[in-house]
Amino acid sequence: MDRPIFEEDHELFRGTFKQFVEKEMVPYNEIWEENGIVDRDLFQKAGESGFLGIDLPEKFGGGGINDYRFNQIMGEEFDLAGVATAGSGIGLHNDICLPYFKEYCNEEQMERWMPGLTNGSLITAIAMSEPGTGSDLASISTTAVKDGESYVLNGAKTFISNGINSDLVIVAAKTQPEARHRGISLLIVERDMEGFERGRNLEKVGRHSQDTAELFFTDVRVPSENLLGEENQGFYYMMFNLPQERLNIAVSAVAGTQYAFNITLDYVKERHAFGQPVGSFQNSRFKMAEIATELEFAWAFIDKCSLALTQGELTAEEAAMAKWWTTEFQKRAIDECLQLHGGYGYMDEYPISRLWRDGRVQSIYGGTTEIMKEIVGRNLGL
Repeated sequence: MDRPIFEEDHELFRGTFKQFVEKEMVPYNEIWEENGIVDRDLFQKAGESGFLGIDLPEKFGGGGINDYRFNQIMGEEFDLAGVATAGSGIGLHNDICLPYFKEYCNEEQMERWMPGLTNGSLITAIAMSEPGTGSDLASISTTAVKDGESYVLNGAKTFISNGINSDLVIVAAKTQPEARHRGISLLIVERDMEGFERGRNLEKVGRHSQDTAELFFTDVRVPSENLLGEENQGFYYMMFNLPQERLNIAVSAVAGTQYAFNITLDYVKERHAFGQPVGSFQNSRFKMAEIATELEFAWAFIDKCSLALTQGELTAEEAAMAKWWTTEFQKRAIDECLQLHGGYGYMDEYPISRLWRDGRVQSIYGGTTEIMKEIVGRNLGL
């Protein structure tokens, strides 16, 4: 497929990053899947190679490039190499957490944190979801009460990606509980703060190498200088950054579907039944033709959204469209691909089974499909 949004610099970057993935990730992916977490030195290797904080200022070790297409390439190559789950920690760090630091840190905070964010010595996470709330951020119960020069933080978060590996956690908390969403602030909680505890690395259906944890805060004293941006503006900051997060998930969904399609196409050409390749049966041809066609449409819309984000024009509604449709497409298409593998598709030794498990959560996190449709529908005046 011709993808005109990418220029020569992007393609050179893709080649370099693809080499990094093949050398530093593919050989270790099975080990990380078994361990339920990637090695921390993956982040340091990515930092040394210039793959962290591409859009952060050069004076702090970043790339100084404000172009989402480079982030998009990284997200695609994780999936196309079959290491999407292992790469999701880097994607979370780059695409979901670092925009908060870039947009809302003051100069002192930049100097304190950004060198570590770009060299891989500081790994980030963001803690929004709670045991009693999911997509309803206005109903979070974690509180941060001002006491002198600190906030006293109490509450619990769950389903936090990078929850075990993280050194800096962006925590959404109520600093003015009676104001609901207008009373949410963002605080940076550091690894060794007293009263901050991590629960177990959660056992999930899929995405095993992505560490996902519960976080607990008991009278954690967070210095006022760890407030991100202004007090009581956290909800608006999260709304501003969610479109990039959702587009990031959509990129992964399409690239993951492309990878599943690629390996299935090879399989149906090689696997024989009744004396002929499985792919030669009309049903197989039609199913593969359908997925190939939808992939073309999906890539075109993803590229349109990526260019809009780079130009500062991506709307919340477009990001919601991209997120819900591509993740539902991913589930449907990979299920068809697994079916074409027959019984072997249900065996762990075949990568399609892992893609099937790993892809299921894509329509849940970052805002469920139902919430995405609600955003689109309300924009229609309904």
